[in-house]
Amino acid sequence: MSRFEQKYEEWLHRNLVHEKNHRRLELLNKGLGHGTVEFLRSVWFPAVGHFEHLYPEWEVRDFNNGYRYLDLAYMPGGAKGGIEIQGYGPHARDLDVKRFKDLCRRHCLLSLDGWMFLPIAYPSITDEPKMCQQLVLAFIGKFIATDVSTTFSSLEAETVRLARRVLRPFTPLELANHLRVSDRHARRVLHRLVDMQMLDVASGQERARTYKLRL
Repeated sequence: MSRFEQKYEEWLHRNLVHEKNHRRLELLNKGLGHGTVEFLRSVWFPAVGHFEHLYPEWEVRDFNNGYRYLDLAYMPGGAKGGIEIQGYGPHARDLDVKRFKDLCRRHCLLSLDGWMFLPIAYPSITDEPKMCQQLVLAFIGKFIATDVSTTFSSLEAETVRLARRVLRPFTPLELANHLRVSDRHARRVLHRLVDMQMLDVASGQERARTYKLRL
């Protein structure tokens, strides 16, 4: 059994044994959808390394007194983040108008209730897992100051957090402004993190111009 499979089974078991809601319990006992499992296997676990604050098949109420179930809810400290895996098959391509309007209404109502959504297309999970991992880290960064190694200095730790929040390579000047240090000091921090294999040089040959998180 792989490390992912072990942690996944433990996480799913915890959700099952602590659940009192019979509707959600029924969905969990059926097992998670193929797209959700592949997202966890190829994207979430490689990027995050654990399943803390993540809840599958999470029940929410909509404004019409109905129930909705999110593929995954991410709720650190009471925050409300929803992750939905969007399939792409005949049913998606031929989505009827009524179902399409209901899908849009669902996201609107839940967004008005304070949920932030991260929709992930299933083809992106299989074709672009690294890009999806970057999206997940940026998504998490909206809710919490992501944990980093205690071996980092405060400036190194904040640089890693910044790299996890942005969706593009960033320059030493951007980092210097963010950390409120000189450009030279920012470059020293970046060089150390490259040496520690936390960051990669995204552009530049003799003199690095931009940096990005190593995935």
